[in-house]
Amino acid sequence: MRLEYDYIVVGGGIVGVSTAWQLQMRHPHRSILLLEKESQLACHQTGHNSGVIHAGVYYAPGSLKAQLCKAGVEATVNFCHQHGIKVDNCGKLLVATTPLEVERMQALYTRCEQNGLAVELIDQQELKKREPNIVGLGAIAVAETSIVDYRQVTKAMADEFRLLGGQVLLESEVEALKETLDGVEVSVANGQVKRLFHAQLLLVCSGLMADRLTRMMGIETDFQIIPYRGEYYRLPAEHNDIVNHLIYPIPDPELPFLGVHLTRMIDGSVTVGPNAVQGWKREGYGRVNFSFGDVAEMLAFSGFWKVTAKHFKTGLLEAKNSWFKSGYLKLVNKYCPKVQLEDLTPYPAGIRAQAVLKDGTLVHDFLFAESPRSLHVCNAPSPAATSAIPIGNYICDKIETKLAKKV
Repeated sequence: MRLEYDYIVVGGGIVGVSTAWQLQMRHPHRSILLLEKESQLACHQTGHNSGVIHAGVYYAPGSLKAQLCKAGVEATVNFCHQHGIKVDNCGKLLVATTPLEVERMQALYTRCEQNGLAVELIDQQELKKREPNIVGLGAIAVAETSIVDYRQVTKAMADEFRLLGGQVLLESEVEALKETLDGVEVSVANGQVKRLFHAQLLLVCSGLMADRLTRMMGIETDFQIIPYRGEYYRLPAEHNDIVNHLIYPIPDPELPFLGVHLTRMIDGSVTVGPNAVQGWKREGYGRVNFSFGDVAEMLAFSGFWKVTAKHFKTGLLEAKNSWFKSGYLKLVNKYCPKVQLEDLTPYPAGIRAQAVLKDGTLVHDFLFAESPRSLHVCNAPSPAATSAIPIGNYICDKIETKLAKKV
């Protein structure tokens, strides 16, 4: 028997849940189903990030990413206050440790001002005053940065979605998609139980599996999801007060990642990381992970070889530091010499779903694919968790436009 819905959303990360919730608010009398293949929500990128509510330091002034991030800070903090979710407005310091980084810091400070952020440029003495355990030539102080547990945020959004009449089905993995004249048929497996759903419109927010579900829909694309592992360590409890803010290095503008930083977590602990190493399994969160299927698919994709060649030297260094903690420690000791090798204790890794084009270009902006009855979010740029509420609203607008064409 085929079960009918007006809309089906695939993906129980924060972007999928935010969109489903806001779509239900816009259409209270429509039936909306959210499908998630795991046993709980926010199991992948949402549940494995550092929990930072980013202010929007790094993004081009006036860009969509900058606008959504700025709107996301206010929306996320307000949502948390309304739902009793703890938020710590600890602030962030971006620390320059070399003359080159001081030059980059000045350029980054100008960008922050252009983005309308409340930032302050502090010298070496003021840095020491604010952070006795941190060394550097200066820093940018970003007051608007906070920390939160995004799993809790996602759960609260899902609760709101259900209260409005939305339905969430966990342990429901999409096995097949078929477009019909009046919608999309979605074949789902829950263990040995097979179910068939039908919706007028399908929205897919599947993160690490975005390219596969796009192909499952029969849509031709020129990208593939390449997994990059972000490995973290946690400091012992006696170091929970080692910093008063989040401590970030000044990023290299030629590299796509922000570098290893010290992050205060909402549970009171402090983590170190992440690095950025090549992943060999899309959902491989353990120390050693390998999937023959994932690797074969990656090696057959020309974009993988091109992006790897472009960042080959950096990739080798990241891999070396992954296997030898002494190299990882040097990245931390640049600005926090107090951390010792024995302080780097295990902590779960995260996997970044990086969309890469056939020419080797890393996709840093939104990327969508669509068919007449489906819309696929193939890339939701960082910081997607911070911006999840305005991103959800943005996707809902795209859905409204798509639906209007059907009238």
